[in-house]
Amino acid sequence: MDLLITDVTLASGVRTDLGIRGSHFVDPSALTRPKKIDASGLMALPGLVDLHTHLREPAPDPAETIETGTQAAAAGGYTAVYAMANTNPVTDTAEKVRVLRKLARKADIEVVPIGAITRGLAGEQVADIEAMNAEGVTVFSDDGFCVMDVDIMKEALQRIKVCNGVLAQHCQDHGIAGAQAFAPDNVIVDNPTHIWDRSAETTIAERDIQLALDTGCRVHLCHISTAESVEVIRWGKNQGAPITAEVTPHHLLLGAELVQSMDTRFKVNPPLRTDEDIEAVRQALAEGVIDIVGTDHAPHKTSDKDKPMDQAKPGMVGLEWALGVVMETMVLTGRMDWDSVIDRMSLTPARIGGISDHQGRNLTPGEPATFTLIDPTLRGIINKEDAFTQGLNNPYHGLELPTPVISTYCNGQESY
Repeated sequence: MDLLITDVTLASGVRTDLGIRGSHFVDPSALTRPKKIDASGLMALPGLVDLHTHLREPAPDPAETIETGTQAAAAGGYTAVYAMANTNPVTDTAEKVRVLRKLARKADIEVVPIGAITRGLAGEQVADIEAMNAEGVTVFSDDGFCVMDVDIMKEALQRIKVCNGVLAQHCQDHGIAGAQAFAPDNVIVDNPTHIWDRSAETTIAERDIQLALDTGCRVHLCHISTAESVEVIRWGKNQGAPITAEVTPHHLLLGAELVQSMDTRFKVNPPLRTDEDIEAVRQALAEGVIDIVGTDHAPHKTSDKDKPMDQAKPGMVGLEWALGVVMETMVLTGRMDWDSVIDRMSLTPARIGGISDHQGRNLTPGEPATFTLIDPTLRGIINKEDAFTQGLNNPYHGLELPTPVISTYCNGQESY
């Protein structure tokens, strides 16, 4: 059935009608007896793209499934998510990529597999990059673990460059951060081994920017959280390094004081940081020094979070609230306009991930009808029980935030 969305506002502020036939936008005048949706007061944005999602499936007893994770994504306005490789088994071969793609057929949005950099995420032997690339994989990451061995990193970068891919690095020197670290270096805890020193992030960012310069391979720096890392990235870009970087919604909004509560909802890698760090990453996102918002959506079972802080698993859910957090911290504060939001949450992540031929497109005739309708005036109290995600490790529970997403369409089909 033809669909006509009337009187909708674009990011530019222009009010228009959108015509949809099948999977694509068409000129509204070409429609015959369409179903009409009055979108007065609503905005239409290109579908959001998340370069950093943990869907947890496949796994014997997953904390999330592809079905629930992508439902959460669609509810957050996302039409494509990149599934990190730290599943069970790890996505580190062409066959496992095919398994993930088969599982993803149940999803109403696009699921893009990320291949592991090293076999089993062990950091000891580079995975079969070329075979996974032949299956369409362009992004490779051991996220959850940093690739510490420089020789392994160089080999991976050289092979990924030949594939025209991108290596997404988990910026955490494990020797500096420590296995049980959870507290940022401005939070007082009893045991010094629990301190997650900021240099654990910055040293890896520095090293990998230099390796990107040396090899010419694209490097994407995940979940940047400190002011020092921002300056390192700024330097690298000024040197012409082929690098991009992301910030998470939680690092834009939430501060280190929450860690002092010892509520494990607020345990995450890297940890929540100081007001100065929050200001730095917000400004870097506004300027484009940090290129995108990546959710690092990381659902966990309650049993894995209901433990002492040093034993609980790190991570937070975020897909359903990311746009609201960006509105709260960046749009309503005047730091970013809607065109900038689209760039950081749709166009640029699609470009980095190699799907910009069909995601992150303009809402014009001939383009895929992949978009989200939002009401920028809506706000609400976040309740973790009302979410699509299975993860209850929700750091926004109880907060009042924008809740803008009305509906999401992927290739002309309503996914939320």
